[in-house]
Amino acid sequence: MPDAEISSSTAQSSHATTDVAIIGAGPSGAAAAAWLARRGLAVEVIERDLFPRFSIGESLLPQCMVHLEACGLLEAAQAGDYQVKNGAAFTWRGQHAAIDFRDKFTSGPGSTWQVERADFDQRLIEGAMQAGARVRFGSTVDAFIPDPDRPRLMITDAGGERSTLVARFVLDASGYGRVLARLTGLARPSTLESRCALFTHVEDRIDCPRHDRDKILIGLHPDCAGVWYWLIPFRNGRASVGVVGDRATINAAAESDSERLWHFIHAEPRLATLLARATAVRDTGRLEGYSADVAQLHGPGFALLGNAGEFLDPVFSSGVTIALDSALRAAPLVERQLGGEAIDWDTQFEWPLRRGVATFREFVEAWYDGRLPRIIFNQRQTPRIRSMISSVLAGYAWDCTNPFVDASRRRLNSLAEACTNEPDSAFPTS
Repeated sequence: MPDAEISSSTAQSSHATTDVAIIGAGPSGAAAAAWLARRGLAVEVIERDLFPRFSIGESLLPQCMVHLEACGLLEAAQAGDYQVKNGAAFTWRGQHAAIDFRDKFTSGPGSTWQVERADFDQRLIEGAMQAGARVRFGSTVDAFIPDPDRPRLMITDAGGERSTLVARFVLDASGYGRVLARLTGLARPSTLESRCALFTHVEDRIDCPRHDRDKILIGLHPDCAGVWYWLIPFRNGRASVGVVGDRATINAAAESDSERLWHFIHAEPRLATLLARATAVRDTGRLEGYSADVAQLHGPGFALLGNAGEFLDPVFSSGVTIALDSALRAAPLVERQLGGEAIDWDTQFEWPLRRGVATFREFVEAWYDGRLPRIIFNQRQTPRIRSMISSVLAGYAWDCTNPFVDASRRRLNSLAEACTNEPDSAFPTS
């Protein structure tokens, strides 16, 4: 929409100004808002939903703890007393394996949390508000005018009132809403295959002494390649459960999404046993076609954070990690640019951020084509190699001293081939 048209259509609406406008109050929006507000900038967050609100993406990675501390929100999150997570367990056809994030190549935290996102996100945005950020809940961004100095947002609030917000910089943290990617034409299809996820929360009633609640459990379907499960325990005796696969396979299983989800859970022996007494406490949700990308992560007067730019896949819980990393890369650059410094957003933001995302993508692709499961279930690697893989899965995907970051594809190919060539190898293949 041309600038003149915005001015005409909002002749009767209010106008406001701020230093930084942030679209979305999820983890990346809250982290950027807290960081910038603590440095004295005026920050306005526009959030479509009313909080607290449900979201998946409940299993964090240890790298998140570094970012939460950096933006001053770690203490707010700690108050949630969440379930500790120190690794990932895997199951397939009666075989079991585990990766402990505390045994990793990269320095930094080795544990994190498994969180109900409604509570977690609420605590983060409240922490940002306490730092000085203003939040407009129930408000949507309808139009956007990029500008290197005065980008403009047209906003409609919950009561239908329209207003224009003029900022000095805009950060899009709208997640799956991908507001600016749509409004600016930057959205493009992901190179990853389109998949479907079904999920719910349960009272899990798990009493198996061998079940480690400190780890996410990831299962592979015993017969359907590319179909996998998550079981994320929470501290209150509940858990998030889900299944991921291609849309046709998921839909063919039953008539309703709830029946489909439980059909697949009952097909995996370990999950079927653990969840034999579980009862759902919310309706089954569906998310499909979630993988997304953009032509670039920035433009005149704006930058895209987390899922608002690129989202890969839920398999290794990288979403919140990438979201927080992007926020903590962008926020200092915004402060410096508003202070008069010239910022090269390609070399200082986009390229470094995408390097880590590319590492995660290599691991996602290796998961679906069978290379990574073969590696995970074959635990004969040296402790050093195992610790390098652990570091990436713990979220340290930007540590270029790790060979599995610096040369992900080549290293994964070589290791998977070595596992496949073992005479007694019987591990998942694509």
